[in-house]
Amino acid sequence: MTARVRARTRTLTVAAATAALAAVTAAVPAHATAPGHHAAAPTTLFTPPANPDANAQILDLLKHWQLKDAAGLLAMTLIPQAVWFDGGTSPADTKKAVDKTVSDAARRHALPVLALYNIPGRDCAQYSAGGAADTAEYQAWIDAVKAGIGNRPADVVLEPDSLALVPSDCGMDDAQGTMTAQRYDQIHYAVDALEPLAGTKVYLDAGHSGWHSINDIVPRLVAGGVDDATGFYLNISNYRSDTEIAWYGKLLSSCLAYVSGGGQASACPNQYWPVNDAQAWLDANVHTAPSAMKHFIADTSRNGQGPWTPPAGVYSDAQDWCNPPGRGLGARPTLNTGDPLQDARLWVKIPGESDGQCTRGTAGPNDPERGYQDPAAGHWFPQQALELVHNANPALLPH
Repeated sequence: MTARVRARTRTLTVAAATAALAAVTAAVPAHATAPGHHAAAPTTLFTPPANPDANAQILDLLKHWQLKDAAGLLAMTLIPQAVWFDGGTSPADTKKAVDKTVSDAARRHALPVLALYNIPGRDCAQYSAGGAADTAEYQAWIDAVKAGIGNRPADVVLEPDSLALVPSDCGMDDAQGTMTAQRYDQIHYAVDALEPLAGTKVYLDAGHSGWHSINDIVPRLVAGGVDDATGFYLNISNYRSDTEIAWYGKLLSSCLAYVSGGGQASACPNQYWPVNDAQAWLDANVHTAPSAMKHFIADTSRNGQGPWTPPAGVYSDAQDWCNPPGRGLGARPTLNTGDPLQDARLWVKIPGESDGQCTRGTAGPNDPERGYQDPAAGHWFPQQALELVHNANPALLPH
């Protein structure tokens, strides 16, 4: 390559990076206000290093002069996202890894979001199967996470799918519900270990508005120890709209307050009630101030286009949650939501990482919506990454 071509390539690369950085500056608020659960909390969110395969894709796009796509992907990776810890390491290594993330964030006076994903029987042995071997191993892992966090600030997204998908939901339990009871105890152990830390807020799994009714998920949250946690989270790795999430979160916080006062979850309005009827019930039955209610956070990483509607009558199991086509990045992460019950909008699922090898009820191995095989869960999905950038709402880069 001649010096002139190298210089031109470098100029274009810098231009692409500059465009991406400008987009990020516009998209992420510089001074968001954190709720006052713990004193002296950071007001900005932590951005971890990008998936190395994302960086490789960006370089490949630059190599082929696809500069706008390169800038879009770069912008996506420079937006605050969660850091996932999924076990498989010794307690000492777990402590070291957590400490590094929390220390890196503290040096920037930024708030790290830690997604803990190591519950025994994780994901009902589906695409993201794994987790600790038993309760003792899980508790030792949680203790290592606790030691790694110390007294530094952190938001903990505790075990996605752990309460919305308990062992009894997927034939992994006995008639006495032993495994499900253990699941609740495991979650409660983690809450009791992490929530008392000086800078830590713990949020529990409440699925999303297209999954469980309010009446069903509230008892699960109570059994998992939500009374001792900051609150719950919604829409992890899913695609429900912001409006739908906010309403479901309000109903859920309100029902938890009603149950805390001695009411029954079965009496609460759920997301299927007419809105006016549900609001009238809340006005009549829930008088707790929002500051005293359980708060929630929501994953907006991939919900910019809302949920996917599968074609009618085509698939025996459309798997609308699994790498659906045509989705886009959603609202940017912030600690200033304008909602007294919603502590944050976050990018918890790393956009661009696959949900799994989706076959939608067919023999596979190809994803019939895409015509090729999807990457394994958690692996980088270049085609989907570009879809998310192209369909971002709000737009990722200036037009």
